[in-house]
Amino acid sequence: MDQFSVLHMDRDFLVCLKPARVRSTDEPGGMPELCRAALGNPKADVRTVHRLDQVVSGLMVLARGARAASELSRQIREDEFGKTYLAVVHGVPEADSGTLVDLLLRSKPERKTYVVTEPGKGVQEAVLDYEVLATVGDFSMVRIVLRTGRTHQIRCQFSSRNLPLVGDRKYSLNEDNCEIALWSHKLSFAHPATGEKLEFTAPPPEEYPWNLFPGIHWDCCGSESTASE
Repeated sequence: MDQFSVLHMDRDFLVCLKPARVRSTDEPGGMPELCRAALGNPKADVRTVHRLDQVVSGLMVLARGARAASELSRQIREDEFGKTYLAVVHGVPEADSGTLVDLLLRSKPERKTYVVTEPGKGVQEAVLDYEVLATVGDFSMVRIVLRTGRTHQIRCQFSSRNLPLVGDRKYSLNEDNCEIALWSHKLSFAHPATGEKLEFTAPPPEEYPWNLFPGIHWDCCGSESTASE
């Protein structure tokens, strides 16, 4: 199982691997607290600037201080913060690559997102690009670039096409004995202090279902996105 680790740190931010089941927000056991422990300072100013759903794992960037948090948040708002996901889905998409466009409605009582057919109150357009990287039997690995950042967007859009993510207990009826196969693979952004263009990538863990695809070269899987899941 993937574990928390710090891949990069400087005086302005940290890049970490978030394990599944760990919250992104600042609360007991959340990512900021884990970062403070890694820094050896329980009072360190560590701030969440973007989120991954609790069950999702992979790369996250956290700010050290108000100034860095403000600049990184600005980049996210102004679509200057790139993110790429990898996912393993049940089934094989009809096309090797494409764009998925849907109208999504979030049900707060159910904590679930639905595809709907008509515009209305609370309905938001969701757009993502995908590319199939490999197929093994009835499983496909896809690279995903979000054009919008709706709650549970990836999970909802793929499951609505009978392509549920492996391990997704909310949007899939399959009984997969693993964590959800959705991985934050790449982050690209400007250094909040110097403006230097930065890029970080990390491969998914070598466990099921990722290990179904041993021939993938992870350094060739990078792509950029401008939204967050």
